[in-house]
Amino acid sequence: MITPKVEVRVTADGSSTLYVPELDEHYHSTHGAVQEAQHVYLGAGLEPVLAGSTSPVRILEIGFGTGLNALLTLQRSLASPSPIRYDTIEKYPLPVAVIETLGVERYVLNPELLDYHQQLHSAAWDTLVKLTPRFALHKIAGALQDTPLPNDTYHVVYFDAFAPEKQPDMWNDEVFAQLYAATAPGGVLVSYCAKGSFRRSLKAAGWLVEKIPGPPGKREMTRARKAA
Repeated sequence: MITPKVEVRVTADGSSTLYVPELDEHYHSTHGAVQEAQHVYLGAGLEPVLAGSTSPVRILEIGFGTGLNALLTLQRSLASPSPIRYDTIEKYPLPVAVIETLGVERYVLNPELLDYHQQLHSAAWDTLVKLTPRFALHKIAGALQDTPLPNDTYHVVYFDAFAPEKQPDMWNDEVFAQLYAATAPGGVLVSYCAKGSFRRSLKAAGWLVEKIPGPPGKREMTRARKAA
């Protein structure tokens, strides 16, 4: 696997992200990396699942990237009675040297998360690692399409691939059918993307799709649900 060259950029909320010149693409929203992650993945995806529940939660993330979504989810788990298992699939894992260039305090806007940030990135790939009593991480190196997934398992899917025009192989009917099969009845898929072609592919796979308000700088985002 070849990791593309990246540059560190600071986003509007003060948190940092990575920019890929080859793709002309950022890993997070330039309007605010942390704001986007909190709004799209935790706010629209995880929080409704955690509300009023103590049951275990299974999360699948498509695109581990810098680990920001995983870190914020781990942080949220510290204040939740629900144990979380977090599976994440990444075709192009970032080298530790690249992660270190982010400037962790600026990257996460919370120096208290430094140790957890390091643990997320030092955790072995393709191995289930328990990082806290209520958070277990399984990083999977490879392509989603080549990764066998358990049926009817995940309560939340964080779909955080690069934009459709940058990574079209990740935004087709087959991918969303694969994710639909892996999602538990009543589970949700959330994404920053609100393109019509994306919503049509989700519907073709069986998802119940809605457009909801997006994070700062983006009018809409997508949330899809598997019927209970």
